[in-house]
Amino acid sequence: MSQNSAIAGIPLVLGGNVFGMTADEDASFAVLDAFYAAGGRMIDTADVYSAWVPGHKGGESETVLGKWFAASGKRADMKLHTKTGMLGGQELYEPARVLASLNASLDRLQTDYIDLYYAHRDYEELPMADIVAAFDGAVRSGKVRALGASNFSAARLSEALDAAAAQGATPFSVLQNEYNLVARQAYGPDLQALCQQRGIPMLPFFGLASGFLTGKYRTEADLGKSPRGARMGDLLTKGAPMLAVMDEVVKETGGTHAQVALAWLRVQPGIGAPIASATSAEQVRELCAATKLDLTPDQLARLSAAW
Repeated sequence: MSQNSAIAGIPLVLGGNVFGMTADEDASFAVLDAFYAAGGRMIDTADVYSAWVPGHKGGESETVLGKWFAASGKRADMKLHTKTGMLGGQELYEPARVLASLNASLDRLQTDYIDLYYAHRDYEELPMADIVAAFDGAVRSGKVRALGASNFSAARLSEALDAAAAQGATPFSVLQNEYNLVARQAYGPDLQALCQQRGIPMLPFFGLASGFLTGKYRTEADLGKSPRGARMGDLLTKGAPMLAVMDEVVKETGGTHAQVALAWLRVQPGIGAPIASATSAEQVRELCAATKLDLTPDQLARLSAAW
C-alpha cells in the first residue's frame, strides 16, 4: 500500500455511506467501534450522504460520524476522508463554495481538519486549472491535509496533475473511482498506468458491487433482502459466471464471498485499499479478515477471467 499518510492503516477503508441511512446511530456506532478494534484507521464519507433518501438533505453520515468522534475520542487515531461536489452543480467548485462546503462538513464531523478531501466528481465543462486552484485553497486554509479526486478519467486526472505542478498547487494524491470484480471500466488500463506511474493510490468504491459480490443476490426473490437490491440491474444474469467462480474459490480458501472479492481487489495494479461498508459489527470483522486472505495466482486469474 502507498505510504501516503492520508491512507495509513490496514488496507481497508470503511465506507460511511450507510451511516444514518441503513445503519441508524446505534448500529453505526457499533460498526465504528468494531472497525477500530480490528485495527481499521480509515473512514470514507461525503457531504452528499445520504441526500437521495426521502426526507434527507445530505450530511447525515457526517453527522453520525461527528457524534461518534465526540463520544469515542478516536478522532486523532483515524484518517478521515470526505468529499464535496454532488450537492449541487459546477458552482460547488467556486473557491468560496469549496471552503463553505468544507466548513459545513467540519461542523458536522465535529473536527477542525480533514485528512483527505475529495473533489467528488469532475465537471468537464470547467477548466481543470480552476478546479485545482479551488481545492488548493482548501489546503491553504489549514483545514485539509491532502486532496483526492473521485470519478475522474485518466485524461482529466493527468490534466489536474499537470495544472497543480504549473501552479505550485497541492495535487490530487489519491483517486477514488468505482472498481470491483464486476465493474472495471472506470479504472481501465490507461488510468491504472497513470496511477502507477504517478504514485497515486486508487481507493475503489463499491468494492462489493453494492452487495452483489457477497453472493446473497442470485434470484429475483433475493432483491428484496436489502434496499440495495434494486441496484442489481442485470447482474443477476450477467454476474452469474462470476459468482460460480467465486463459489469455487470460497470452497478452496474457506473464506467468504466478500473476503474473496476484497482479496482480489487489494492486489490489483495501483490499488491502495478497497472501500467497503458494513451495517453490523459481524460484517466489519468479516471485511477486516479479508486483508489477511491471500489468493493464489491461479485463483486470481480465474476471477479476473470470469468477467
